[in-house]
Amino acid sequence: MRIIDLSTTIAQSPEGTLEFLKTEITYHGHAEGAAQAEGLLQLPAHLLNNGEGWATETITRLGTHDSTHVDAPWHYNSTIQGEKAPTIDDLPLEWFFGDGVKLDMTGKEDGDAVTIDDMKKELERIGYEIKPMDIVLIQTGRDIFYNEPDYIFRGCGVTADATRWLYEKGIRVMGIDAWGWDSPLNMQAEEALEKQEAGIFWAAHQAGIPYCHIERLVNLGPVPPFGFKVACFLLKIKGGSAGPARVVAILEN
Repeated sequence: MRIIDLSTTIAQSPEGTLEFLKTEITYHGHAEGAAQAEGLLQLPAHLLNNGEGWATETITRLGTHDSTHVDAPWHYNSTIQGEKAPTIDDLPLEWFFGDGVKLDMTGKEDGDAVTIDDMKKELERIGYEIKPMDIVLIQTGRDIFYNEPDYIFRGCGVTADATRWLYEKGIRVMGIDAWGWDSPLNMQAEEALEKQEAGIFWAAHQAGIPYCHIERLVNLGPVPPFGFKVACFLLKIKGGSAGPARVVAILEN
């Protein structure tokens, strides 16, 4: 069995990260752990191996969407199809382990739409027919910009119609190796302002269906088009709109 990691590392944000997207971590070394052991247990450092206690870390800032994560329907709207939208802790675990399919859209420019026709053509090219509960991953190649300040503004974006098409085929989890599932926010906003219409901005997120998608995937290049499993189990956050996830592709030898 071979496992390919499709997840980003949760790390201190680089310089230039937008303030509302920053991740901050405080690292506590072994000497601090030894001091804690002495304070808590009256255990002096000379009774610890090499005089060292435990090392720990405190994540002081981490948005649920600020690493590789799974979006819950609650992220999109408060109600979907007349019902309260599920939060991340409402979702069945069975959704998050299944056969994977990779659709290569690396030829798309930033802002280009990934349409139903694009998906049909790619499925025909790779010789695969989607079945219910597959996990469909869209490869855009934008993961190479992950630590760049303009990462948020890169990506091609899946249309609302293509998202609904996947859902109608029984897909409940889909993912992308870009900041967002839709086209970049600035491009959506510009079009919505120009046309003065609702439903343009965040069209695929707010497609009116209770589905999940994975955002900020990386390393889809070595993954074959199909013939692998995807595990994308998420942190179970009460009432959460998303859950950070360790997403992997599992290939049998």
